[in-house]
Amino acid sequence: MKLMLNGQLVDSGAPALQAHDRGFTLGDGLFETIKIRHGHPLRLDLHLARLQQGAAILRLPLPPGEDWLGRAIHDVLQANNMHDAALRLTVSRGPGQRGLLPPDPSTPTILLTPAPLPPPLGPARAVTARNMRRNQMSPLSRVKALSYLDNVLARMEAQDQGADDAVLLNTLGRVAETTIANIFVVGNDGILVTPPVADGALPGVRRAEMLRSMVAIERSISREDLLTAREVFLTNALSVRPLIIIDGHMVGDGQPGPLGRRLSQEAENE
Repeated sequence: MKLMLNGQLVDSGAPALQAHDRGFTLGDGLFETIKIRHGHPLRLDLHLARLQQGAAILRLPLPPGEDWLGRAIHDVLQANNMHDAALRLTVSRGPGQRGLLPPDPSTPTILLTPAPLPPPLGPARAVTARNMRRNQMSPLSRVKALSYLDNVLARMEAQDQGADDAVLLNTLGRVAETTIANIFVVGNDGILVTPPVADGALPGVRRAEMLRSMVAIERSISREDLLTAREVFLTNALSVRPLIIIDGHMVGDGQPGPLGRRLSQEAENE
């Protein structure tokens, strides 16, 4: 496997990360997971926009211009003869001295890592995380930061209970997201809603697409809303997955709802 590191193709087994890279020592950086179909990166404009917004919050410099990411993706896919892939873009602040304050100027480390697309997943079962809350007041709730340990711990909690994922509530007890996905709910009024970014929801790229097309609206959601919904499904850059069990309670009739099924099939075939 060939990786793209700071504009150069390198073997995946080659030592590359500097010991004092702030992405490694402090989790100081961002990442994106980009779905590749037939050699084409899906929703690249939305990924780049979110990356730029996150970089502005972290005051993290990015390469100049709008086409640097597209060129790098093309080169790493071509080097690996890959047409369908889940491509991870990692941008750390790069090497720095000891301490919290970053070097000025910073020299970011930029890494692109392609991998095969994961197989389609069946309907999900989730639990509500009890040991972790999403801090909707933190600017980091709005970026794909490298420091992902809240999500890791919540996912481990779900695994301990035999579930596929964990629903993260915010500090006010409202639904924010799951550990790896945005949440969409079809309520008893038939309206498709998703938690607002102000409640701690990550601004996902597929979520943005659905909001932009007016398929869904933003509205605060309670845990009770999930339990009484007609259907619930989870979205991220790679897939749409119906959610059928929450804390042991069936969503609707315990089967994937019609909208979640359709969107899941569309995501598989996009």
